[in-house]
Amino acid sequence: MRESASQTAGPYVHIGLLPNAAGIGMYGGADPGAEMITGAAEGDRIEIAITILDGADEPLADALVEIWQADATGHLPPRDPHLAGWARRACDETGTARLSTVRPGAAGEHAPHLTLWIVARGINLGLHTRLYFDGDPANATDPLLTAIDPPDRAATLLAHEADGAWHMTIRLQGDAETVFLDM
Repeated sequence: MRESASQTAGPYVHIGLLPNAAGIGMYGGADPGAEMITGAAEGDRIEIAITILDGADEPLADALVEIWQADATGHLPPRDPHLAGWARRACDETGTARLSTVRPGAAGEHAPHLTLWIVARGINLGLHTRLYFDGDPANATDPLLTAIDPPDRAATLLAHEADGAWHMTIRLQGDAETVFLDM
């Protein structure tokens, strides 16, 4: 079957997915996916900062990131009743989306990671990628990271710890373009 036509997210993506962030009061003031941690979740608390840049290295202030993850023991969907397992974040004027969560555990043969889905103006179909934690020993045997060719591109999926948070820069185009998954 042939793929059907698609269109970009346009300026209305936030209204549909994060109406409160867009200034439209709905859902009792809390957008779906507003909180990853809903109580006393098990595991190490971490902060994530994901910055999205276009092909000219300009921030995408209108991007939206949906984040999926396993719980601290590697179960997906999470068995921990205090971890939602997914969240949505709008990027700010610097193109950065921030999230408080727990560090996920390794899920089977996969190193600890977050799965990301990105939509914004100019993106016809949502982009899928992953965020891995730089320095994690399990990265060396992760089947996705080790399958990337050329191998040096795997570095585009690594978040680096600085200033109390894990930072990842996603580049949509160019020489340092992030690896995206064909889903």
